[in-house]
Amino acid sequence: MASSRLERRTLSFSLPSCLFLVAVFTPPSSSADRTPPLDSGKVSLALYYESPCPYSANFIVNYLVKLFKDELISIVDLKLSPWGNAKLRSNDTFTCQHGPSECLLNTMETCATEIWPAPPQWESCYEKLGLDSKPITECYGSGHACGITLWQLELQYAAETSALQPPHQYVPCVVVDGKPLYEDYENFLTYVCNACNGTTALKACSKFSLGTIHKESSKSTRSVGCDKGNMAVVLGRIGSTITSWIRQMNLANLI
Repeated sequence: MASSRLERRTLSFSLPSCLFLVAVFTPPSSSADRTPPLDSGKVSLALYYESPCPYSANFIVNYLVKLFKDELISIVDLKLSPWGNAKLRSNDTFTCQHGPSECLLNTMETCATEIWPAPPQWESCYEKLGLDSKPITECYGSGHACGITLWQLELQYAAETSALQPPHQYVPCVVVDGKPLYEDYENFLTYVCNACNGTTALKACSKFSLGTIHKESSKSTRSVGCDKGNMAVVLGRIGSTITSWIRQMNLANLI
């Protein structure tokens, strides 16, 4: 029942129109900028996710956006990895557990994170911002973004996700300063504030109750994300919406 409520709630955001919300959280688009300097003084925050997952969409739209609304982005080095539960194959291709449409959407988000640097605040979705889809479709069609091949980028995301310790069990997987938050990922701001020091951090974190972190194990007994199993029911409910968006963007021939 809770899962159904979440699916309805997430769909109310019009998932395809929000797929490029990820661009708002992206660091500048060079591969060198992907890894923040160790002495940056900021808290490392990483999100591992996949596009069709309603839990990922819900977290981005309702929770991750608080980084900007609460001015916490100034104390965070944010990294996104749109790979999720995809798998590399021996013939230099990869498969996604939800099929070709997920691979397309994950790759489109890879293009978005490379092409659009992050402004100080973007709080709307792709269509509301009036962003031109041409650079994204050209990126996907050509296989290159900012001088980097999409295959190289996908391999990087795959390596980052595979290197998680312990291995992720579901997405979204949120990691603060190298520590996965497991089921408590919606409480990520408390972890960020507890990990950061300094005047800026104290001001930005003033509204949060520090020391309220919940200890969570890596094994979940409730539905908190999209696991590595079958999500046919969820994909069946959002599939028509995704298909409509793909047609609207003239991407059907790319699948």
